Amino acid sequence: MKKVTINSVAQYAGVSKKTVSRVLNNEPNVSPATREKVLKVFKELDYRPNPIARGLARNKSFIIGCLYDNPSKSYITRVQSGALEACHKHNYNLLIHPCELRGEALIDNIDQLLTTSRLDGLVLTPPFSDSRELIEFLKQKNINYALVASAIQDDESISVCSNDEQGAFELTEHLITLGHTDIAFIKGHPDHSATENRFNGYKRALEQHQIPLQERLVAEGNFSYHSGADSAKAILDLTPRPSAVFASNDYMAAAVLKLATQRQLRVPEDLSIAGFDNAPIARHIWPGLTTIAQPVEEMTRQAVEQLILQISEPQDTVYQCVLEARLITRESTAANH
Repeated sequence: MKKVTINSVAQYAGVSKKTVSRVLNNEPNVSPATREKVLKVFKELDYRPNPIARGLARNKSFIIGCLYDNPSKSYITRVQSGALEACHKHNYNLLIHPCELRGEALIDNIDQLLTTSRLDGLVLTPPFSDSRELIEFLKQKNINYALVASAIQDDESISVCSNDEQGAFELTEHLITLGHTDIAFIKGHPDHSATENRFNGYKRALEQHQIPLQERLVAEGNFSYHSGADSAKAILDLTPRPSAVFASNDYMAAAVLKLATQRQLRVPEDLSIAGFDNAPIARHIWPGLTTIAQPVEEMTRQAVEQLILQISEPQDTVYQCVLEARLITRESTAANH
């Protein structure tokens, strides 16, 4: 059977090869009717573009790299889901690359990745999206990049984040309106800007309601379940014990819930527990966790899509967007008696 080529598609659809290429790369300047006609021919002829030939023809690899260093598998799964959606839409491939921020060889690691993989661009997730050293390196190398959930805001960086500080404020205020004043807080990973943003929201809510911040109620976590368990032990050993615990993500909150149950504390009657992110675990455990829904998939989808558009046709203005973090109340929080 004769191989279907881009020329075959153009001839069959009655359009130019350039038009087929524009449709294939999801570029503008193609009318909706023509785009639909070409897509129909793709399907009828079962056309499968050769990514290597396509890349050589345009001096691109059509691969986007995604850097991550996050202890939550759920977070990475959600990041990957959003990135893949954008990549599939624009006929790009996605390379997920785990890396350690703290390593001295970070820049060398990324330099080698760019050399061996011929990436067209990189999407940086926390904590890499907060690394000024890495961002400056990418600028010097003229590598296109986009930031997800970054505290760095400049005129040169594509950036999509959520309003974590406001989300944490609203969740803390929710606990306060339920009558809680002794509210413990478990911080996240020290290298993530989200950690400080969420802690600031917690502090702002306490201040606005004239509740003193108690340092004894603040524990250091790192977004992992195990760090949540260690923090939970320290918090539940306190005398007097707080009436509520706000953990900076749902996995740490789940660890608090487990330890509280082991100690025969009733949740939420004896202890209200809340998390952040609205990870699957928040709705799969009992009682379901009150939390803040962070739009991780949508943040990553928009960041990758804008990165691909920047690669295809450099924009005069850089895309920057802040998405809403939303309070979701479930059974793990109740009025303090």
